Amino acid sequence: MKTILMFMIESCPHCQNAFRWMEELKNENPAYGDIPLKVVDENIEADLARQYDYYYVPTYFVDDIKVHEGVPSKELVRNVFETALKDI
Repeated sequence: MKTILMFMIESCPHCQNAFRWMEELKNENPAYGDIPLKVVDENIEADLARQYDYYYVPTYFVDDIKVHEGVPSKELVRNVFETALKDI
């Protein structure tokens, strides 16, 4: 299992949708709730955010590999969780 790093901005409506879908998916599959998740508000942790290559939020990295950037859907968020569960 790998760690998910999510970059977001509190005022971003797409980020709020992503959070809602993350909760729904964790309820549907409890294994998703066991995945280590670090959420970074780029306005608060700007120094950390500048270390990563992305332009839009929400953006998800799994083991420092970008797996999604920009407008999410529930299926795209599911893919982030599934990527984190894979043993590579």
